[in-house]
Amino acid sequence: MISPDSPGIRPFRVAFPQSDLDDLHRRLDSVRWPDELPGVGWAYGVPKDYLQELVHHWRHAYDWRAAEERLNAWPQFTTEIDGARLHFAHIRSPEPGATPLIMTHGWPGSIVEFTDVVGPLTDPRAHGGDPADAFHLVVPSIPGFGLSGPTRDTGWEFTRVAAAFAELMERLGYRRYGAQGGDWGGAVSRELGRAYPDRVTGVHLNLLPGSSAAAEPTAGELAALTPYERERTLDSWRRGRDWNREEAGYAALQSTRPQTLAYALTDSPVGQLAWIVEKFRAWTDSNDRPEEAVDRDLLLTNVMLYWLTGTAGSSARIYYERAHADYWGAPPDRSPTPTALAVFPEENFVALRHVAERTDNIVRWTEFDRGGHFAAMEEPDLLTGDVRAFFRRLRTDASDASDAMDTPDSFDA
Repeated sequence: MISPDSPGIRPFRVAFPQSDLDDLHRRLDSVRWPDELPGVGWAYGVPKDYLQELVHHWRHAYDWRAAEERLNAWPQFTTEIDGARLHFAHIRSPEPGATPLIMTHGWPGSIVEFTDVVGPLTDPRAHGGDPADAFHLVVPSIPGFGLSGPTRDTGWEFTRVAAAFAELMERLGYRRYGAQGGDWGGAVSRELGRAYPDRVTGVHLNLLPGSSAAAEPTAGELAALTPYERERTLDSWRRGRDWNREEAGYAALQSTRPQTLAYALTDSPVGQLAWIVEKFRAWTDSNDRPEEAVDRDLLLTNVMLYWLTGTAGSSARIYYERAHADYWGAPPDRSPTPTALAVFPEENFVALRHVAERTDNIVRWTEFDRGGHFAAMEEPDLLTGDVRAFFRRLRTDASDASDAMDTPDSFDA
């Protein structure tokens, strides 16, 4: 095992100067508010009265220094890979036989997403679990996002991110490991399993890109399915259609003109907050306010990582790079790595197992009755339990396979 203080890996602590906080407070004290149509709720975007309430809390009650202290409870490091500064937390389990696992966030998320799962995953014994289910966790910030940003060159789409993360795990001395993620973290984790099946033992996802209905299903396609699959397929198509009509504007803008957007979000903390909080309301298992699903201060800590690092634009560029990559629009290559999907009902897209199995080696499929896009923040216990169960099965299968080998040479292999 390579020590985290080896050459090229430097210890890191989150510590922004007071001048950055003073500047934020000045900006929050002098917001120029737009007008608003009466009685439209969230239909046109974030309601002004709600945002004003949230900004008041941010300015007068939220404690960034307490958030810094909480983040710094995790050992953190930086290194340079492929020309980019890469920030990551590396939380080793007290259990010596723990399984290495890299967990990757998405947009508009950050490492903050994993606040409530790190403890139970690294130290199950202290959280009422089986110590055999322990993980050594590596939690990186995606290049361009937060403490890994901004990036300095073009081309940082998810396959390049996956290659950088594979290099990170090798640099840390992990020869075999699992991967977990949702949103962009799902794309990166899947790519790790596809591109490095000799290193990645299993991929656990709470979002699998391309696993929903891409178009309205034909009568012939529906006839080949069970009644449950037919209804779910129709629901998947309807949800996707509604998404394209009502929700996809942010992705179109970030895929085409992220630099133009960056000026507004980097200059206005309220603009940055609104851009993110709208997604936490729309994509979570909540009715009227995102804090029905996600702790308000945790949400603000996530926003602060974008604001204090000035990475609204560089994080958005991952959409542009994907949309302009050579592979865009082509079907993905099949991943041979054992894959699990945890399906939460308020995820943006309805996942279909018969679609997912066309491109992925699905060995576990769990459908939950609550939760949404930010599963680690909304339902940390459900996600933790599913991650444990999946990798427990992989360990059992590997043990059974080893027991079945009857020669020393085959065992060593």
